[in-house]
Amino acid sequence: MTEEKVVTARLQQSPLHDMHLGLGAGLIDFGGWEMPVKYTGIIDEHHAVRKAAGLFDISHMGEVFVSGASAVNYLNWVLTNNVCDLEHGQAQYSLMCNQSGGVVDDLYIYRVGPDKFLLIINASRIGPDMNWLQEKLTEFEERDHVSLKNASSGYAAVAVQGPAVAGFIDDAITGSGQIKKSRPTDLKKNEMDAFMIEGEEIFIARTGYTGEDGFEIVSSVECIEDVWNRLLHAGESHGLKPCGLGARDTLRLEMGYPLYGHELNEQVTPIEAGLSFFVKLDKGKFIGHMQLEEQKRNKPNKRIVAFRMMGKSPPPRNDYTIWGGGITGDTGEQAIIGKVTSGSQSPSLGIGIGMAMVQSSYAKIGSSFDVNIRSKHLPAEVVRKPLYKP
Repeated sequence: MTEEKVVTARLQQSPLHDMHLGLGAGLIDFGGWEMPVKYTGIIDEHHAVRKAAGLFDISHMGEVFVSGASAVNYLNWVLTNNVCDLEHGQAQYSLMCNQSGGVVDDLYIYRVGPDKFLLIINASRIGPDMNWLQEKLTEFEERDHVSLKNASSGYAAVAVQGPAVAGFIDDAITGSGQIKKSRPTDLKKNEMDAFMIEGEEIFIARTGYTGEDGFEIVSSVECIEDVWNRLLHAGESHGLKPCGLGARDTLRLEMGYPLYGHELNEQVTPIEAGLSFFVKLDKGKFIGHMQLEEQKRNKPNKRIVAFRMMGKSPPPRNDYTIWGGGITGDTGEQAIIGKVTSGSQSPSLGIGIGMAMVQSSYAKIGSSFDVNIRSKHLPAEVVRKPLYKP
């Protein structure tokens, strides 16, 4: 017991930690953070988001500000999407790649000012991302006109997701936006604005990781508890429930959204991950451009695919092997052609689903292979994303 307490004490804690304890959350180690995995239960919380609304603490995510007269040019060089497409008050998904085209991180970028951007990055990548960004800045010709600031320790964030959210968020966050919107519900998908709460500036974006309509809110550490309580109070009569990372994972998996460290890493490219749409090869040179252009032209020999089990089975799990080329159940005629990168039982569909890295010859929609689950080869089928349509 003493040893367990020592390990727990070393974990970083969200500014909402005491709130989670008061709500009876089950806490786990997630990327060095002690975060809620569930409150009433993963399935219950998953259905709450699909049918009404769920509130997630995502304070473990990192926040990096990039500003200056040459910030656009710098970001266009280190990211795969086209930052020039972003107007003040817009957001976009993008990827940061190494020289070989492998993914250093996937992230969201907000244009919070004419020459100021906010990057929302993965918790486990804050250190590597900052090292990479600073290293690349030293190589950038216009570096004197770019400023980098890791603001992660001073910021926190929550996500409120679900079809009922638009019915109450304006009651929780009042007042006009500082950029161009009058209220949060005026925001369209991938738009953001700054609002004021008790003299504090917060950023609200109509973005999310669940496939449902919703908003992600970034505020100072000091302000986040007020934001959390406002949302809980306003959403109470609309079916809002606090949700943990367990439901967030099953929700994103049903949509086929990647998770860094599973579908993405520094050895996997956006082309292999099926994220070509976010790689703008026509915008000019960027880090990894040549390798990604060549890979897209010649086709990768492996691909991330979404799949569903073809019958009743235990859920597929991360690192389970994928077998193909033979008769189902006859391991003597099969060979390993990939592995599961993420898998679970889908609460919405009632079947096992997942994503896997497989040989490209098995990546076509409708292709079949077997997943080795508990020493049994069970059939699965490659399906189109999203696996579930809200």
